[in-house]
Amino acid sequence: MTTKQIPNILSGSRYLAGLVCLLLVWHACWVAASVVIGLAVFSDLADGYLARRLNAVSPLGGLLDHSADAVFVTLALTGLALQAIITWWLPPLIIIAFSQYMLDSRAHRGYPLRASQLGRYNGIAYYVLTALGIGLQLTPFHESGNACLSFGAWLLVGTTTLSIVDRATARFR
Repeated sequence: MTTKQIPNILSGSRYLAGLVCLLLVWHACWVAASVVIGLAVFSDLADGYLARRLNAVSPLGGLLDHSADAVFVTLALTGLALQAIITWWLPPLIIIAFSQYMLDSRAHRGYPLRASQLGRYNGIAYYVLTALGIGLQLTPFHESGNACLSFGAWLLVGTTTLSIVDRATARFR
């Protein structure tokens, strides 16, 4: 292993972290799940920084980073849906939106990803909703807070759908 591979290893670790987070949330192991989301956020921040610092930025690394984010939040949010904290509509919409983003950018052919502003904000909001959804369960306010989480999830269903439609119609404008 070379030091230039470290950013991709960090990105790839989020695939496993997503599966672990799904299982922990499904079994209501909230403390452990909050540690996993913290590590996932740290790895997301560290992989980009290290890729730039080590001069290891590549289209493949960008695709790995973004797909790891999509898989992580989709799996973690699926856990929250299994707990009936958020709607089941959001996790599949994230996969649809990411797949469309990847295909429109032609990332599968080695081109760099082209994010939209709304897509960027949604990506951040998926992590925020995930962190709040897990962290709130550790508080005495989780019952009332879950209604706010549900509203936030439905809001993201709307903005994710809007992002999908915007990307689909961009070529006709």
